[in-house]
Amino acid sequence: MSYVEVPGTQVPIRMWTDPASVEDAAMQQLRNVTTLPWIKGLAVMPDVHYGKGATVGSVIAMKDAVCPAAVGVDIGCGMSAVKTSLTANDLPGGLSRLRSKIEQAIPVGRGMHADPVDPGRFHGFATAGWEDFWGRFEGVAQAVRFREERAVKQMGTLGSGNHFTEVCLDSEGYVWLMLHSGSRNIGKELADHHIGVARDLPHNQGLVDRDLAVFIADTPQMAAYRNDLFWAQEYAKYNRAIMMALLKDVVRKEFKKARPTFEQEISCHHNYVAEERYDGMDLLVTRKGAIRAGSGDYGIIPDSMGTGSYIVKGLGNEASFNSASHGAGRRMSRNAAKKRFSTRDLEEQTRGVECRKDAGVVDEIPGAYKPIEQVIDQQTDLVEVVAKLKQVVCVKG
Repeated sequence: MSYVEVPGTQVPIRMWTDPASVEDAAMQQLRNVTTLPWIKGLAVMPDVHYGKGATVGSVIAMKDAVCPAAVGVDIGCGMSAVKTSLTANDLPGGLSRLRSKIEQAIPVGRGMHADPVDPGRFHGFATAGWEDFWGRFEGVAQAVRFREERAVKQMGTLGSGNHFTEVCLDSEGYVWLMLHSGSRNIGKELADHHIGVARDLPHNQGLVDRDLAVFIADTPQMAAYRNDLFWAQEYAKYNRAIMMALLKDVVRKEFKKARPTFEQEISCHHNYVAEERYDGMDLLVTRKGAIRAGSGDYGIIPDSMGTGSYIVKGLGNEASFNSASHGAGRRMSRNAAKKRFSTRDLEEQTRGVECRKDAGVVDEIPGAYKPIEQVIDQQTDLVEVVAKLKQVVCVKG
Protein backbone atom coordinates (compact mmCIF):
# COMPACT_ATOMS: atom_id res chain seq x y z
CA MET A 1 0.00 0.00 0.00
CA SER A 2 1.02 3.63 -0.29
CA TYR A 3 0.67 5.93 2.67
CA VAL A 4 -2.42 7.65 4.03
CA GLU A 5 -1.96 11.31 4.92
CA VAL A 6 -3.51 12.61 8.12
CA PRO A 7 -3.46 16.35 8.96
CA GLY A 8 -0.96 17.52 11.57
CA THR A 9 0.05 20.89 13.01
CA GLN A 10 3.41 21.72 11.39
CA VAL A 11 3.53 18.75 8.98
CA PRO A 12 1.11 16.05 7.82
CA ILE A 13 1.33 12.54 9.24
CA ARG A 14 2.19 9.95 6.58
CA MET A 15 0.84 6.58 7.70
CA TRP A 16 1.57 3.18 6.20
CA THR A 17 -1.42 1.71 8.00
CA ASP A 18 -5.11 2.42 8.45
CA PRO A 19 -5.36 5.37 10.87
CA ALA A 20 -8.55 3.85 12.31
CA SER A 21 -6.55 0.82 13.46
CA VAL A 22 -4.17 2.90 15.60
CA GLU A 23 -5.01 3.25 19.30
CA ASP A 24 -6.18 6.70 20.40
CA ALA A 25 -3.21 7.27 22.71
CA ALA A 26 -0.74 6.58 19.89
CA MET A 27 -2.61 8.88 17.50
CA GLN A 28 -2.45 11.66 20.08
CA GLN A 29 1.29 11.11 20.42
CA LEU A 30 1.68 11.45 16.66
CA ARG A 31 -0.31 14.68 16.65
CA ASN A 32 1.81 15.99 19.52
CA VAL A 33 5.00 15.31 17.55
CA THR A 34 3.72 17.44 14.66
CA THR A 35 3.49 20.47 16.98
CA LEU A 36 7.28 20.62 17.44
CA PRO A 37 8.65 23.77 15.77
CA TRP A 38 11.68 21.94 14.37
CA ILE A 39 9.84 19.08 12.66
CA LYS A 40 10.12 18.65 8.89
CA GLY A 41 8.35 15.32 8.47
CA LEU A 42 6.71 12.36 10.23
CA ALA A 43 6.34 8.87 8.75
CA VAL A 44 4.43 6.14 10.59
CA MET A 45 5.17 2.46 10.04
CA PRO A 46 2.59 -0.40 9.97
CA ASP A 47 3.76 -1.69 13.37
CA VAL A 48 2.98 1.60 15.12
CA HIS A 49 1.89 1.51 18.77
CA TYR A 50 1.97 3.63 21.89
CA GLY A 51 5.37 4.39 23.46
CA LYS A 52 6.99 6.78 25.91
CA GLY A 53 7.01 10.29 24.45
CA ALA A 54 6.89 9.18 20.84
CA THR A 55 5.17 6.15 19.36
CA VAL A 56 7.07 3.01 18.51
CA GLY A 57 7.07 2.71 14.73
CA SER A 58 7.59 6.40 13.97
CA VAL A 59 10.21 8.20 11.88
CA ILE A 60 10.72 11.83 12.86
CA ALA A 61 12.79 14.18 10.71
CA MET A 62 13.84 17.45 12.35
CA LYS A 63 16.04 20.39 11.40
CA ASP A 64 18.70 21.31 13.97
CA ALA A 65 16.98 19.41 16.78
CA VAL A 66 16.61 15.90 18.20
CA CYS A 67 14.23 14.44 20.79
CA PRO A 68 15.95 11.84 23.02
CA ALA A 69 12.65 10.24 24.10
CA ALA A 70 11.85 9.69 20.41
CA VAL A 71 14.96 7.52 20.15
CA GLY A 72 13.92 5.37 23.08
CA VAL A 73 15.86 4.28 26.13
CA ASP A 74 17.48 1.28 24.43
CA ILE A 75 19.69 3.35 22.14
CA GLY A 76 20.84 1.41 19.09
CA CYS A 77 18.52 -1.54 19.66
CA GLY A 78 18.37 -3.62 16.51
CA MET A 79 18.75 -6.92 14.72
CA SER A 80 21.45 -9.10 13.20
CA ALA A 81 21.07 -12.21 11.05
CA VAL A 82 23.29 -14.52 9.03
CA LYS A 83 22.58 -17.40 6.66
CA THR A 84 24.58 -20.58 7.23
CA SER A 85 25.50 -23.54 5.01
CA LEU A 86 23.56 -25.86 7.34
CA THR A 87 20.15 -27.20 6.33
CA ALA A 88 17.22 -28.66 8.22
CA ASN A 89 18.68 -32.12 7.57
CA ASP A 90 21.71 -31.22 9.69
CA LEU A 91 19.58 -30.45 12.76
CA PRO A 92 19.05 -33.15 15.41
CA GLY A 93 15.60 -34.43 16.29
CA GLY A 94 15.66 -32.61 19.62
CA LEU A 95 16.93 -29.05 19.94
CA SER A 96 17.05 -28.64 23.72
CA ARG A 97 20.83 -29.22 23.83
CA LEU A 98 21.43 -26.52 21.20
CA ARG A 99 19.24 -24.09 23.10
CA SER A 100 21.11 -24.89 26.33
CA LYS A 101 24.50 -24.28 24.69
CA ILE A 102 23.33 -20.90 23.38
CA GLU A 103 22.08 -19.92 26.83
CA GLN A 104 25.44 -20.91 28.33
CA ALA A 105 27.39 -18.85 25.79
CA ILE A 106 25.29 -15.65 25.83
CA PRO A 107 24.10 -14.29 29.20
CA VAL A 108 20.46 -13.19 29.31
CA GLY A 109 18.37 -10.85 31.46
CA ARG A 110 20.56 -8.72 33.73
CA GLY A 111 23.38 -11.20 33.35
CA MET A 112 26.90 -10.41 32.22
CA HIS A 113 30.11 -12.24 31.35
CA ALA A 114 32.39 -13.14 34.26
CA ASP A 115 35.26 -11.62 32.28
CA PRO A 116 35.11 -9.18 29.36
CA VAL A 117 34.85 -10.87 25.96
CA ASP A 118 37.99 -10.38 23.87
CA PRO A 119 36.85 -9.86 20.26
CA GLY A 120 40.35 -10.81 19.09
CA ARG A 121 39.50 -14.45 19.81
CA PHE A 122 36.97 -14.55 16.97
CA HIS A 123 38.20 -15.29 13.48
CA GLY A 124 37.47 -12.43 11.10
CA PHE A 125 36.06 -10.08 13.76
CA ALA A 126 36.69 -6.45 12.81
CA THR A 127 38.66 -5.24 15.85
CA ALA A 128 39.86 -2.01 14.23
CA GLY A 129 38.51 0.82 16.34
CA TRP A 130 37.79 -1.35 19.37
CA GLU A 131 40.34 0.33 21.65
CA ASP A 132 39.38 3.78 20.39
CA PHE A 133 35.72 2.99 21.12
CA TRP A 134 36.42 2.13 24.75
CA GLY A 135 38.82 5.06 25.07
CA ARG A 136 35.93 7.37 24.23
CA PHE A 137 33.98 6.12 27.26
CA GLU A 138 35.83 8.74 29.30
CA GLY A 139 33.99 11.37 27.27
CA VAL A 140 30.42 10.23 28.04
CA ALA A 141 28.23 11.81 30.72
CA GLN A 142 29.91 11.92 34.11
CA ALA A 143 26.72 10.55 35.69
CA VAL A 144 27.22 7.09 34.14
CA ARG A 145 30.99 6.65 34.08
CA PHE A 146 30.91 4.57 37.27
CA ARG A 147 29.13 1.91 35.16
CA GLU A 148 32.19 1.17 33.02
CA GLU A 149 32.95 -2.25 34.53
CA ARG A 150 29.35 -3.37 34.05
CA ALA A 151 29.27 -2.00 30.51
CA VAL A 152 32.43 -3.91 29.63
CA LYS A 153 31.10 -7.19 31.05
CA GLN A 154 27.65 -6.75 29.49
CA MET A 155 29.17 -6.39 26.03
CA GLY A 156 28.00 -9.51 24.21
CA THR A 157 24.86 -10.14 26.29
CA LEU A 158 21.21 -10.35 25.35
CA GLY A 159 19.17 -8.47 27.94
CA SER A 160 15.47 -9.10 28.56
CA GLY A 161 12.02 -8.08 27.32
CA ASN A 162 11.53 -8.74 23.63
CA HIS A 163 15.22 -9.42 22.99
CA PHE A 164 16.02 -12.87 21.64
CA THR A 165 18.48 -15.21 19.98
CA GLU A 166 17.10 -17.61 17.38
CA VAL A 167 17.95 -20.45 15.07
CA CYS A 168 15.65 -20.30 12.05
CA LEU A 169 14.91 -22.10 8.78
CA ASP A 170 14.13 -20.33 5.53
CA SER A 171 11.71 -21.62 2.89
CA GLU A 172 14.54 -23.50 1.15
CA GLY A 173 15.52 -25.28 4.36
CA TYR A 174 18.70 -23.33 5.13
CA VAL A 175 19.57 -22.52 8.74
CA TRP A 176 19.84 -18.87 9.78
CA LEU A 177 21.08 -17.35 13.03
CA MET A 178 19.29 -14.25 14.27
CA LEU A 179 19.39 -12.00 17.31
CA HIS A 180 17.78 -8.87 18.69
CA SER A 181 19.41 -6.64 21.30
CA GLY A 182 20.72 -3.13 21.98
CA SER A 183 23.00 -1.06 24.18
CA ARG A 184 22.09 -2.82 27.43
CA ASN A 185 22.02 -0.97 30.72
CA ILE A 186 24.62 1.62 29.74
CA GLY A 187 22.47 2.80 26.82
CA LYS A 188 19.42 3.06 29.05
CA GLU A 189 21.26 5.07 31.69
CA LEU A 190 22.65 7.46 29.10
CA ALA A 191 19.18 7.90 27.62
CA ASP A 192 17.55 8.49 31.00
CA HIS A 193 20.23 11.05 31.90
CA HIS A 194 19.78 13.08 28.72
CA ILE A 195 15.97 12.89 28.75
CA GLY A 196 16.12 14.41 32.23
CA VAL A 197 18.45 17.18 31.05
CA ALA A 198 16.22 17.99 28.06
CA ARG A 199 13.04 18.26 30.15
CA ASP A 200 14.56 21.11 32.21
CA LEU A 201 15.71 23.27 29.29
CA PRO A 202 13.83 26.59 28.93
CA HIS A 203 12.82 26.09 25.29
CA ASN A 204 10.95 22.89 26.23
CA GLN A 205 8.71 24.34 28.91
CA GLY A 206 5.84 25.19 26.57
CA LEU A 207 5.61 21.84 24.75
CA VAL A 208 2.30 19.99 24.68
CA ASP A 209 4.14 16.93 26.03
CA ARG A 210 7.28 17.37 28.11
CA ASP A 211 8.39 13.87 27.04
CA LEU A 212 9.02 15.44 23.63
CA ALA A 213 11.73 17.71 25.03
CA VAL A 214 14.45 18.32 22.45
CA PHE A 215 18.05 19.40 22.22
CA ILE A 216 18.76 22.09 19.64
CA ALA A 217 21.83 22.63 17.47
CA ASP A 218 24.85 24.62 18.57
CA THR A 219 24.25 24.12 22.29
CA PRO A 220 26.48 22.26 24.76
CA GLN A 221 23.56 19.99 25.70
CA MET A 222 23.10 18.91 22.07
CA ALA A 223 26.83 18.31 21.68
CA ALA A 224 26.89 16.18 24.83
CA TYR A 225 23.85 14.17 23.75
CA ARG A 226 25.14 13.54 20.23
CA ASN A 227 28.45 12.33 21.66
CA ASP A 228 26.76 9.88 24.02
CA LEU A 229 24.07 8.87 21.52
CA PHE A 230 26.54 7.87 18.81
CA TRP A 231 28.75 6.09 21.35
CA ALA A 232 25.76 4.06 22.60
CA GLN A 233 24.72 3.23 19.04
CA GLU A 234 28.23 1.90 18.45
CA TYR A 235 28.04 -0.10 21.69
CA ALA A 236 24.82 -1.71 20.46
CA LYS A 237 26.39 -2.61 17.12
CA TYR A 238 29.44 -4.17 18.80
CA ASN A 239 27.15 -5.96 21.27
CA ARG A 240 25.29 -7.71 18.46
CA ALA A 241 28.50 -8.49 16.59
CA ILE A 242 30.02 -10.20 19.62
CA MET A 243 26.83 -12.12 20.36
CA MET A 244 26.74 -13.31 16.76
CA ALA A 245 30.38 -14.40 17.03
CA LEU A 246 29.55 -16.34 20.20
CA LEU A 247 26.52 -17.88 18.50
CA LYS A 248 28.62 -18.94 15.51
CA ASP A 249 31.11 -20.59 17.88
CA VAL A 250 28.29 -22.63 19.43
CA VAL A 251 27.12 -23.73 15.98
CA ARG A 252 30.63 -24.64 14.84
CA LYS A 253 31.12 -26.85 17.90
CA GLU A 254 27.67 -28.47 17.81
CA PHE A 255 27.83 -29.18 14.06
CA LYS A 256 31.53 -29.88 13.75
CA LYS A 257 31.07 -32.69 11.22
CA ALA A 258 29.04 -30.47 8.88
CA ARG A 259 31.74 -27.76 8.94
CA PRO A 260 29.27 -24.86 8.77
CA THR A 261 30.12 -21.67 6.92
CA PHE A 262 28.43 -18.31 7.21
CA GLU A 263 27.41 -15.69 4.67
CA GLN A 264 27.71 -11.93 5.14
CA GLU A 265 25.93 -10.70 8.26
CA ILE A 266 22.94 -8.38 8.01
CA SER A 267 22.71 -5.86 10.84
CA CYS A 268 20.40 -2.90 11.39
CA HIS A 269 19.51 -0.52 14.19
CA HIS A 270 15.86 0.29 14.80
CA ASN A 271 16.13 2.78 17.70
CA TYR A 272 18.57 5.43 16.54
CA VAL A 273 19.36 8.80 14.97
CA ALA A 274 21.02 9.35 11.59
CA GLU A 275 22.14 12.47 9.74
CA GLU A 276 20.42 12.36 6.33
CA ARG A 277 19.52 14.80 3.56
CA TYR A 278 16.01 15.29 2.16
CA ASP A 279 14.54 18.08 0.03
CA GLY A 280 17.86 19.90 0.07
CA MET A 281 18.01 19.97 3.88
CA ASP A 282 20.39 18.25 6.31
CA LEU A 283 18.07 16.62 8.83
CA LEU A 284 18.35 14.53 11.97
CA VAL A 285 16.18 11.48 11.33
CA THR A 286 15.04 9.58 14.41
CA ARG A 287 13.82 6.04 13.90
CA LYS A 288 12.08 4.57 16.94
CA GLY A 289 10.96 1.09 16.04
CA ALA A 290 11.88 1.53 12.36
CA ILE A 291 14.77 0.44 10.15
CA ARG A 292 16.53 2.22 7.34
CA ALA A 293 15.24 0.97 3.98
CA GLY A 294 17.25 2.94 1.45
CA SER A 295 17.54 1.44 -2.02
CA GLY A 296 19.34 -1.89 -1.66
CA ASP A 297 19.65 -1.73 2.13
CA TYR A 298 19.13 -5.14 3.73
CA GLY A 299 16.97 -5.23 6.82
CA ILE A 300 15.27 -7.59 9.24
CA ILE A 301 11.61 -7.46 10.24
CA PRO A 302 10.90 -10.05 12.98
CA ASP A 303 7.67 -11.24 14.51
CA SER A 304 7.10 -12.91 17.86
CA MET A 305 8.71 -16.02 19.32
CA GLY A 306 6.30 -18.48 17.73
CA THR A 307 5.79 -17.17 14.22
CA GLY A 308 8.55 -16.02 11.88
CA SER A 309 10.63 -13.19 10.45
CA TYR A 310 11.46 -11.56 7.13
CA ILE A 311 14.73 -10.55 5.53
CA VAL A 312 13.98 -7.55 3.32
CA LYS A 313 15.67 -5.17 0.91
CA GLY A 314 14.84 -1.48 0.92
CA LEU A 315 13.24 0.24 -2.08
CA GLY A 316 14.40 3.75 -1.18
CA ASN A 317 11.04 5.46 -0.68
CA GLU A 318 11.83 9.03 0.39
CA ALA A 319 8.24 9.65 1.48
CA SER A 320 9.04 7.36 4.43
CA PHE A 321 12.51 8.90 4.83
CA ASN A 322 13.85 5.60 3.45
CA SER A 323 12.38 3.63 6.34
CA ALA A 324 10.35 0.49 7.07
CA SER A 325 8.88 -1.22 10.12
CA HIS A 326 11.09 -2.92 12.70
CA GLY A 327 8.75 -5.82 13.43
CA ALA A 328 5.13 -6.82 13.76
CA GLY A 329 4.49 -4.41 16.63
CA ARG A 330 2.52 -5.08 19.78
CA ARG A 331 -1.26 -5.03 19.68
CA MET A 332 -1.60 -5.22 23.45
CA SER A 333 0.53 -4.15 26.40
CA ARG A 334 2.60 -6.57 28.43
CA ASN A 335 0.19 -6.33 31.36
CA ALA A 336 -2.80 -6.95 29.10
CA ALA A 337 -1.08 -10.00 27.60
CA LYS A 338 -0.38 -11.45 31.05
CA LYS A 339 -4.03 -11.04 32.01
CA ARG A 340 -5.39 -12.51 28.80
CA PHE A 341 -3.05 -15.44 28.12
CA SER A 342 -1.87 -18.44 30.15
CA THR A 343 1.16 -20.70 29.92
CA ARG A 344 -1.09 -23.22 28.19
CA ASP A 345 -1.80 -20.60 25.51
CA LEU A 346 1.94 -19.99 25.22
CA GLU A 347 2.64 -23.69 24.77
CA GLU A 348 0.00 -23.88 22.05
CA GLN A 349 1.18 -20.80 20.17
CA THR A 350 4.86 -21.81 20.28
CA ARG A 351 4.36 -25.46 19.36
CA GLY A 352 7.33 -26.73 17.36
CA VAL A 353 9.71 -24.10 18.75
CA GLU A 354 12.34 -25.02 21.34
CA CYS A 355 11.91 -22.12 23.80
CA ARG A 356 10.81 -21.06 27.25
CA LYS A 357 7.13 -21.73 27.84
CA ASP A 358 6.80 -20.40 31.40
CA ALA A 359 4.92 -17.51 33.02
CA GLY A 360 7.98 -15.27 32.75
CA VAL A 361 7.56 -14.89 28.98
CA VAL A 362 3.76 -14.97 28.60
CA ASP A 363 3.88 -11.24 27.79
CA GLU A 364 5.89 -12.17 24.67
CA ILE A 365 3.27 -14.62 23.39
CA PRO A 366 2.55 -14.39 19.64
CA GLY A 367 -1.05 -13.37 20.34
CA ALA A 368 0.20 -10.09 21.86
CA TYR A 369 1.61 -9.00 18.48
CA LYS A 370 0.09 -7.87 15.19
CA PRO A 371 0.04 -10.40 12.32
CA ILE A 372 3.42 -10.06 10.59
CA GLU A 373 2.00 -10.88 7.13
CA GLN A 374 -0.36 -7.91 7.36
CA VAL A 375 2.50 -5.62 8.43
CA ILE A 376 4.59 -6.75 5.46
CA ASP A 377 1.67 -6.30 3.03
CA GLN A 378 1.26 -2.69 4.18
CA GLN A 379 4.78 -1.70 3.15
CA THR A 380 5.27 -3.21 -0.28
CA ASP A 381 6.35 0.24 -1.51
CA LEU A 382 9.05 0.39 1.18
CA VAL A 383 10.71 -3.05 1.02
CA GLU A 384 10.80 -6.25 -0.98
CA VAL A 385 10.97 -9.62 0.77
CA VAL A 386 14.21 -11.53 0.27
CA ALA A 387 13.57 -14.47 2.60
CA LYS A 388 10.96 -15.66 5.07
CA LEU A 389 12.27 -17.39 8.19
CA LYS A 390 10.64 -19.61 10.81
CA GLN A 391 12.38 -20.11 14.13
CA VAL A 392 13.02 -23.59 15.54
CA VAL A 393 14.98 -22.38 18.60
CA CYS A 394 14.23 -19.16 20.48
CA VAL A 395 16.18 -17.97 23.52
CA LYS A 396 14.47 -15.18 25.45
CA GLY A 397 15.97 -12.89 28.06
